[in-house]
Amino acid sequence: MSTALVITSIAASDHPVLNQYAAHCKKENIPFYMIGDKASPSGFSLDGCDFYSLSRQRELDLNIVKLLPEKHYGRKNIGYLLAIRNGATVILETDDDNYAHPEFWNERTRQIKAHAIANKGWINVYEYYTKARIWPRGFALEKLQDALPPLEDFKEVLTDCPIQQGLANENPDVDAIYRLILPLPLNFEGKAKIALGNKTWCPFNSQNTTWFKEAFPLMYLPSYCSFRMTDIWRSFIAQRIAWVNNWSILFHEATVWQERNMHNLMRDFSDEISGYTNNLRIAETLDKLDLLPGADQLGRNLIMCYRAMVDLQLVDPKEIPLVEAWLQDLRN
Repeated sequence: MSTALVITSIAASDHPVLNQYAAHCKKENIPFYMIGDKASPSGFSLDGCDFYSLSRQRELDLNIVKLLPEKHYGRKNIGYLLAIRNGATVILETDDDNYAHPEFWNERTRQIKAHAIANKGWINVYEYYTKARIWPRGFALEKLQDALPPLEDFKEVLTDCPIQQGLANENPDVDAIYRLILPLPLNFEGKAKIALGNKTWCPFNSQNTTWFKEAFPLMYLPSYCSFRMTDIWRSFIAQRIAWVNNWSILFHEATVWQERNMHNLMRDFSDEISGYTNNLRIAETLDKLDLLPGADQLGRNLIMCYRAMVDLQLVDPKEIPLVEAWLQDLRN
C-alpha cells in the first residue's frame, strides 16, 4: 500500500501539530499534502510537508480548482486529488488541531474483524466507548433517546471496511449543543472495532479518517452547504453508497487527541441548525434512492445523492458542477 496524509490549514509553519505530522511523514517517507487558503501565511515552508498555496493550486490542471470557493474547507478536495494522482492507495486525513498518538501511524487493513451491526437505524457509536452521555456531531437529535443495543449482541466477524473512522480524545467531535451544556475533556475507553453496515447510520467526520482506494470517489467534500455540515453530509452520502457495495463503515478507538482551535460556539450552533433540523430527513431521503452496486456506478450514485440534497434545498445547485468536475478529475 502507498499511504498519503492530507490536511487543510491556514496555520503558520511553526504550528506544533503540523510539525508533528511533517516530522513523521519525512521519517517514514509518507507524502503529506497540505492545502492552504486565502489566509495562509506567505512564505509557508515546512520540511516534510508539500504545501499548496492558492497561487500554486491555481497552476494545477484540475477542473475542480476553477470552481472551488475560497475560504472554505472544501479546498481539501484538491489534496485528495493530488494524493490519488501520485499513486496513493490509502489516504489518511486529519485536522491541524489533532495530535497523533503513535497508533495513528499503524498499518491499516481494509478487511478487519469487528462487531458487525446492520439494519439497526441510528446507532450512537460514541456510547460504546464511554459511560458518559455523548453523541457525535451530526447525529439525528430525534434519535438520541433511542435505546442502544448491547455491543455483545453483535458478533465479531471479518468485515470489508474501505472507510474507517478513528475517535479523538480530550476534545472529541461533538456538536455545539453538547459543548454548550455538557463537560469536556473526555477520553474514550476500550479498543472495540465496530462496523456499521446496511441501513445503519452514524455520522463520521474528517478529523481522523482512513480511506482505501476503492472508496476514493466518496471523499468529495461539498462546498455549498453549512461549513459545520460539509464532512457530516459527506458521511451520510458515503454510508448510503457503501451499503449497495456491501461495504461497512468502521469505527475504532481514539488514535488522536484534540486541542481544539478557537471557536465561537454560538456561531457553530447557528451553522449546525440546518443539520439539527434535517439530518434525519436527509437519511430518509438518501435511503429511498435507487443506487446501483459496482465501482463503475460510484460517480452516478454520487451525483444522484447530491441532486437529492439540492432538491431538499440544503445544498446550492452550484454544487453539481463541482461534483462533476471532481469526477472528471478522478477519471483523468
